[in-house]
Amino acid sequence: MFDRLFGKRAAGAARGGPLAGLAVPASAGVLTCRVIDPVHEPVRQAEFVLSDAAGRKVLGGETDPYGTALATVPAGEYRLAVTAEGYTPHHGSVVVTEGGHAGVGDVLLQIAPQPQLPEPGDWEIDPTHSQIGFTARHIGLARIHGRFNSFAGAVRIADRMEQSAMHVVIDAASIDTGVRMRDDHLCSGDFLDVGAYPTLEFYSERFVHRGGSRWAVTGALTLHGVSRTVTLDTQYLGIGSGLEGETRGACRATTELHREDFTLTWQTLLARGIAAVGSSISIDLDIQIVRKTA
Repeated sequence: MFDRLFGKRAAGAARGGPLAGLAVPASAGVLTCRVIDPVHEPVRQAEFVLSDAAGRKVLGGETDPYGTALATVPAGEYRLAVTAEGYTPHHGSVVVTEGGHAGVGDVLLQIAPQPQLPEPGDWEIDPTHSQIGFTARHIGLARIHGRFNSFAGAVRIADRMEQSAMHVVIDAASIDTGVRMRDDHLCSGDFLDVGAYPTLEFYSERFVHRGGSRWAVTGALTLHGVSRTVTLDTQYLGIGSGLEGETRGACRATTELHREDFTLTWQTLLARGIAAVGSSISIDLDIQIVRKTA
């Protein structure tokens, strides 16, 4: 395919075809490959990283809708890594010559084995090995990081994972950004109003497998007395054993909230109309679960 586009010369020297106008510096060459799955369908948005002999990243990107990657890089020897959700990573070497076309050809990604799911039954979040964190924009420039220090949660794993359910309760007053004055303000009536709304709660009974280790966990988040549907983009990390031999499951999850959706509308404007607190809040969760004890 690529030989028809490039011929046996560099892309910059191609005399015809859609890439005839591609300019390639004299000291560089062109690298191409096509990423396919086991049935030879293209893998779109596969991530590729090109590193030099010292392990330094030179280039990174994603394949196009046809599974194709094309890059112009300085001549040299490189390591090529290709990854995609649900597939086993590919690693290989490639040499790019000055004015040359290094056609890797088809990179075949194999389906990755699925991580073992937790056994059906009642599990609970281990708060000492879990974290519920958040990030908010401050004065339009910096980011403020925080977390909730007190929370509890239960997960009921069904025979079919898709029919599982979870319930998490967070102590609103346990918010911690590392600055006492700021935390007191966040607990006040301007924000969480912990006197009237002492907890945040999330309940879900919809687990949707998105392929590979990715799941979407959708449920109702109740915050500041308002309930909204929220989806956690979740990466399941598998099953392991703790220091005392106990079985543990782990996952990471992210989502984004908008304060106004939960009537958290306090705001003050700085010079030039810049908002002191951003509207969007990024939520990051690192969760471990263990078997619920009697």
